Amino acid sequence: MDIINFILHIDQHLLEFIHAYGTWIYVILFIIIFVETGLVVMPFLPGDSMLFAAGALAASTGVMDPITLIILLCIAAILGDTLNYHIGRYIGPKVFERDSRFIKKEHLAKTHAFFEKHGGKTIVFARFLPFFRTFAPFVAGASSMNYRFFLMYNVIGAILWISSFVTLGYFFGNLPIVKDNFTLLIIAIIVLSIVPAVFEIVRNKFAGKNKKEG
Repeated sequence: MDIINFILHIDQHLLEFIHAYGTWIYVILFIIIFVETGLVVMPFLPGDSMLFAAGALAASTGVMDPITLIILLCIAAILGDTLNYHIGRYIGPKVFERDSRFIKKEHLAKTHAFFEKHGGKTIVFARFLPFFRTFAPFVAGASSMNYRFFLMYNVIGAILWISSFVTLGYFFGNLPIVKDNFTLLIIAIIVLSIVPAVFEIVRNKFAGKNKKEG
């Protein structure tokens, strides 16, 4: 099962997990969210689409309680960012000096620039941006951001991210038009999640170009 197939048909795969493991699906989802947010080498895991699909399946199967799901996954997201922050604080400065096998210096540099511009709000914004949500806490740690300050935005961002996508999935994921076009919806979620980051990168390039011409 490759990662692209898993992401595009995540509703089907999660349903298979539910049939196979029942309420252990809570543990599976907890681990996925924790790993995506906690390990900087795992930015490709399906965060947004998985949360939406989980909310939809909570409504349609009755196996998962949406409130329990939101609480557990919020804890996973908070713990994941916390781990990532401390990893960044410990090894971040060394990684910034050169590319590693799993972490590109370019990705960290772009996240760092975004972080420097928006400050603590980046931790909240990054929750809704694939890749950025994995790199942001690492960069925060590498930049020695005050931990209490980081933790506040960490908790706020986790609650907003988890609750919004699970709730949207719960109330709208089982509408006939959504169920019949679920793959297209997942693609749309991915594209919309990436657009702000692409816009920011393009805008920064144009700004840098204008400065050079000036």
